[in-house]
Amino acid sequence: MVSNHLLLEEPLRMASILEPSKPAISGCLQAGISVARFDFSWGDAGFHQESLENLRVAIKSTKKLCALMLDTVGPELHVVNKTEHPISLEENSTVILTPDQDKEATPNLLPINFTGLSEAVKTGDTIFIGQYLFTGSETTSVWLEVKEVKGKDVVCLIKNSATLAGSLYTLHVSQICIELPTLTDKDKGVISTWGVRNTIDFLSLSYTTRCAEDIKLAREFLSTLGDLNQTLDLCKGRQCGGDDSL
Repeated sequence: MVSNHLLLEEPLRMASILEPSKPAISGCLQAGISVARFDFSWGDAGFHQESLENLRVAIKSTKKLCALMLDTVGPELHVVNKTEHPISLEENSTVILTPDQDKEATPNLLPINFTGLSEAVKTGDTIFIGQYLFTGSETTSVWLEVKEVKGKDVVCLIKNSATLAGSLYTLHVSQICIELPTLTDKDKGVISTWGVRNTIDFLSLSYTTRCAEDIKLAREFLSTLGDLNQTLDLCKGRQCGGDDSL
């Protein structure tokens, strides 16, 4: 950690790198980044610790300042594909989104990690499913239109052909607020262990942050963690229900 007081006097400069090696990080520091973001939607604590140790070596060799940002998973909806086998979805076919995670993911059935989707959507709503770090234009991303709700299941029309390959796919519903906590138990565990151990400078809340109360709760949690009491919150907020309190 490097003092964030200096960093607050200048713009935050961040970059995404796929290979967090010492040379790659050193190059980013030389190019001017001032904040390193550790995204816990991807990778475990061991992976991020290794990346952080590489960052520390790079900071020492380049003599450049860099703050640490922990990015939480938050209330993200995921497609649960335990087998990780590719799933081919065909345009104009139907697929059912189900909260029954014991079922296997198939081209006709996609288990998800949220039991309340059927209560949150209505006919005509748009649902987007994309692989982590998606751009929305690949053949690994799919748009769905809600056709009907059957109990806890949501029946959707597939709007474009795509292949879902891998285990981590996120699900986004247009104009719908998902009633899940901004900081999940997993988030709190990561912050109170990895975050405290490495004295993070910034906590990045999920894009689904809904209102000022979410930020208040996050700050209250940080205040219980001693050294993280001065950690700054950043949020990728999406307002819902006309709440302009962010």
